[in-house]
This record gives sequence, structure tokens and C-alpha cells, in this order.
Amino acid sequence: MVSQVSGPEFQQWRATAMHQAQLHQHAQLSDLNVELDWLLQAVTGLDRLSLRLAAMAETTSLKLPLTLAELSRLWQRRLNEHVPVQYLAGTTIWRHFELVVSPAVLIPRPETECLIDLAAAISSQDLEQGQWADLGTGSGAIALGLASIFPAATIHAVDCSAAALAVAQQNAQNLDLGKRIQFYQGSWLEPLKAFQGQLSGIVANPPYIPTAMIPNLQPEVACHEPQLALDGGVDGLDCLQQIIAIAPNYLQTGGVLLLEMMAGQAGTVSQLLHHQDSYCQIQIHPDLSGVERFASAYRL
Repeated sequence: MVSQVSGPEFQQWRATAMHQAQLHQHAQLSDLNVELDWLLQAVTGLDRLSLRLAAMAETTSLKLPLTLAELSRLWQRRLNEHVPVQYLAGTTIWRHFELVVSPAVLIPRPETECLIDLAAAISSQDLEQGQWADLGTGSGAIALGLASIFPAATIHAVDCSAAALAVAQQNAQNLDLGKRIQFYQGSWLEPLKAFQGQLSGIVANPPYIPTAMIPNLQPEVACHEPQLALDGGVDGLDCLQQIIAIAPNYLQTGGVLLLEMMAGQAGTVSQLLHHQDSYCQIQIHPDLSGVERFASAYRL
């Protein structure tokens, strides 16, 4: 269904929506205004310039895929229910990808993009042509990132959630990378037993938030993103410990393990890697904000 509205009607709707944002204190007004324009771009197809041009008010007719009433309902859900704008739009931008997202998957964060840059920076030519695993793939973001930087590699994407895997597979198909990525339902490396000792790299952004902290997170996260992708147990380290313990059985000699973690966990994760006695060249890496966010280690 296509809705037709005049330029002045649309500009008035946008002005009203921004005024409504001013009445809500749960987010900074500047952030909400950015989110409003991003939502409008995502669901209407209008570009940022078109949204901001005063000349828009002189446009006689705009063709939109939603009515203004439907747009209002979406915006009210953002303001009143704290629904992340990415879920409302059904898409998000991550690296150079436009990804489908739903409440079945964690919204991929910009800092996680650094995992892909790190993989590219530390991998040898032999590793780049091998078998890589993305554990807890969610939307498929990491698997897609690996496939884009390692065109000769095969990527194995694992998730215990069937709904998440459906989203990841859709993204792979949309980006024409479906033939490069294999998908498996299961817990961490269990579905990949056939590849024991053969993986060139394992990458994971597992749940790492302590259980007691989750209710105190922003409601956009605590109330809407999947708990399965957030809850790392009492100390937030349950999943990281499991992966560190079992990854050596699946990595080839010289294969690399890359992990994302929460701020403040670097020291403990480094200790876990050292105590395993299966890794060497263990390093902690900062994200773009300088937070110790990632760990890398090679299989002895």
C-alpha cells in the first residue's frame, strides 16, 4: 500500500514528532531527533537531505509506504515503550551492510565491528583461506564481516536460537553471501564436531553481562533485546569460560581465538586464557573508545 501526503503535511508530522521527543526524558533530545530521521529514512526511503530541506514543504505530493498514522504508531512505541528504533524499522547499518534485525537477535553494536578489523589485521594468508566459526551469530553480522574480508574462507555460523538463525540466513541471502556461510543450530562448538582440529579461527561476541546488572540496563536493552544474548551468568563470564575451554579442541595449530567482552573483564579473561595452557600470544585489544574490549590468542 502506498500513501500519498503533501510536503507540508509531512513536515508538520515531523515537527510534531520532534516536539513529542522533547516531552520524553529517557533519552537525549539530540539522540531522539537523529533516531527519528533514521527511522523515517529506513521506512520511507527518503534520504536525509530530503527530510531536512525546507523546500520539502512546497512539494505537492509524497508517496510513502506507510500512512502518517502508521508512522505515528511506530514513533509512539519508540517513545512510550522504549522499543529500539532498529526493531521498529526492521533494519540496522553495521559496517557496510544493511542488516535485517528483529527482537530475536541482539542489535549489532559499532564496537563489534572492531572484531572484524582485528581478524583482518592479525590473520595470516593460511588462516584467511581456511575454516572460520562465528559462535552465537545472532543477526549474522560477524559471519558476514568475516566472509567479506576472507573471500577464500568458509564461515560456519552457530546459534542456539532457530529464530536468530533465520534472521542470519536472510541477511546472508540478501547480501549474496549465502553460499559462503554455513549455518548450524546448537550450543557454541557442538554442531562443529566434524571440524575438530581444523578451524583457522573462532570469533565470538558471547553474552557477558552479569545477570544482576541486566535489569539496570537501559530499558531499550533490558526490556527488548534477547536475554539469551545478554546474560553471562553471575559474573558475566560463564560463556567466555566455556568457549575458552573448548576452543582448543577445534582450532588447528596456530589458529586464532577472538573474543569480545565487557569493560572490566579483560584481566580475568586474560587469566583464563593463560591458565588453559593451550594458547600463546595472548593479547588484549581496546575498542575505538580505548576500552579493553577484545582478546586474541593463538592455539599452541
